[in-house]
Amino acid sequence: MLTTPLPAFTYDVKTAAAHLSAADPRLAAIIANGREIQPRPHEDLYLALLRAIVSQQISTKAAAAIWKRFQALFPPEGYPEPREVLAMDEDTLRSAGLSRQKAGYLKAIAEYNERGLLDYEHLSQLEEDTFTQHLTQIKGVGRWTAQMLQMFALDQPDVFSEGDLGVQNAMRRLYGLEETGRALQRRMLQIAEGWRPYRSLACKYLWQSLDNGTQVPPTVE
Repeated sequence: MLTTPLPAFTYDVKTAAAHLSAADPRLAAIIANGREIQPRPHEDLYLALLRAIVSQQISTKAAAAIWKRFQALFPPEGYPEPREVLAMDEDTLRSAGLSRQKAGYLKAIAEYNERGLLDYEHLSQLEEDTFTQHLTQIKGVGRWTAQMLQMFALDQPDVFSEGDLGVQNAMRRLYGLEETGRALQRRMLQIAEGWRPYRSLACKYLWQSLDNGTQVPPTVE
């Protein structure tokens, strides 16, 4: 059963960036010195979820390289059809640079999709907590992964990932934060309150700021 639908997720970037800049002078400096970030929603939640798992706990550069090798396992188009993923042996998946755990997680996602449980029309209407609960039934999928799909594949404007290491590092540097653990996350949430309703865009600029304008976490191409 669906919960109350959320507002449309596509938002005007210039309006959002202006709001963030007015709300936070430090964030304004990052936005002024960065490249404009355009929302790029994608209806293939299965593919977006696979890529989010590949990207977990590794650098953007490493994730891109592994994803490219993973796609090469599925010629000619490079699309990992769920049945092909399920049929592929673990050693072949690991040859792309995936850990044993991640190889298992990708198979779990493929199985979930085969059961019809990654339907865009349904999931795009769920509230944040319900969406997270639905996805975290998949082995290996946690709150961070659900947030990445909300930010990128669904293009939801107001998602904030206080547990993301990149966001933490960027905010430590930008605001001189010395807290750690839960204290750090509480402080981050306090700072981010002023960014509503465009916290997703703020996270993307924070990611971009980490290494002088490299791409934000990978989206589905």
